Amino acid sequence: MRIRSTIAVPAVCAAAALLLTAPQSQAAAPAARATPPRCAEKALTIRAKAVPADPRVVRVGVTNRGARACVVDRVPTVTFGGLDGAALPVPLPRSGGGTYLLRPGVTAHAAVRTIGDPADPEARRADSVTVAASSSQWGATFTAARLGTGSRVRVWEPVTTWWQPTAAAADRALKVSR
Repeated sequence: MRIRSTIAVPAVCAAAALLLTAPQSQAAAPAARATPPRCAEKALTIRAKAVPADPRVVRVGVTNRGARACVVDRVPTVTFGGLDGAALPVPLPRSGGGTYLLRPGVTAHAAVRTIGDPADPEARRADSVTVAASSSQWGATFTAARLGTGSRVRVWEPVTTWWQPTAAAADRALKVSR
């Protein structure tokens, strides 16, 4: 026992001296918070419906039905059946990517403007709209009839908001009047 204490005491003193003399920039950083995992597609419910007063606008929502918080892409992926491309985010992100935290039972909202002017001669028509919470997921497909836009969805230069905590916030981000 005596031998161990004679070895241990100098070792502890040397470690303490090293810690006390180390510059602050080399001090141990506080433990970073672990980010929640990506939401599993099977834990999400996605909804979409056209605004009755303005069928150019579709409100979408994603609900986390899981037991734990998880993240989805900051902007929903919105594509239009048979057409190339996806709705662009507004405002444009300052940096690429990012995520949106969804707590259990919580719904995030976004608004999509499919076309600026329905009379635009360059307008395309799609049979459906697909909404995914993350670009790596398949998402849910909604027919034009189910959305409430008639037999087709008119599309030209579509835009979508980022996920928002309320439908009203998504409408404001897209400058939609309620």
